[in-house]
Amino acid sequence: MGRISRTIGLAKASWQVLRRDRELLALPVLSFLVSVVALVALWVPIAAVSGLSGLSSEDGQIDPVFALAGIASALILSIVGVFFKAALVAGAYERLSGGDPTIRSALNRAVGRLSGLLPWALLSATVGLILSVLKERAGRLGRFAVDLIGMAWEAASFLVIPAIVVDNHRAVSGLKASASLLKKTWGENLASQIGFGLLGLVSTIPAILLVMVAGPIGLVIAVPWVALVVVVLTALGAIFQTALYLYATTGSMPEGFENSNLQEAFAARP
Repeated sequence: MGRISRTIGLAKASWQVLRRDRELLALPVLSFLVSVVALVALWVPIAAVSGLSGLSSEDGQIDPVFALAGIASALILSIVGVFFKAALVAGAYERLSGGDPTIRSALNRAVGRLSGLLPWALLSATVGLILSVLKERAGRLGRFAVDLIGMAWEAASFLVIPAIVVDNHRAVSGLKASASLLKKTWGENLASQIGFGLLGLVSTIPAILLVMVAGPIGLVIAVPWVALVVVVLTALGAIFQTALYLYATTGSMPEGFENSNLQEAFAARP
């Protein structure tokens, strides 16, 4: 529980940073909108030509065209997600380094790191697809093993995007840098995923209760509320990852985290 409570404290520090740059909240929204537009542009022509009935053949096999479109969708979502996550990290890095980020400056830095971000997006999407296929075909024990591999992959790649954005690593060197920092940051790495997950769960409880009490009418408020929670937690996660990467690589406390327990969390490790 100590690491989780520390992570919640660091989430508060991240929130104080975010309050100074609330315009960065537009980046997760842009990520969602760009993803929707890209998927619509991909699937509408396919559906118009093939029809949804072509999803599977008479023997239950998925049509190759739709299978390829599914893979393309996963790659598109990964590329868009990684790019806008990188823009968030770029904005956080600028603020934590004493600057005053804007949407434009964050996007410009992400564009400047496309040579590392694009291969990383393709690599991470490919790993995700492979793990999904393995899990689907495995038995109960096999699925458990795949889940463990997935958790290990998430932990090892936790700081790849900050490594690319901050230090201009390429995809493979960024993964190596992230993995090499795992021993130093694994506690906050894993606890952050649990801690931010708990924050998200607690934050959505009012929306769940509202739907239970008001029924479908409550969705009018609940859906925007949950969307806001997702956007805020996405931004907080990016700030946290950036601060964690900066302290792990430089040993200097990022601006805005001077009064946080980030140093204590590292010192507590043998």
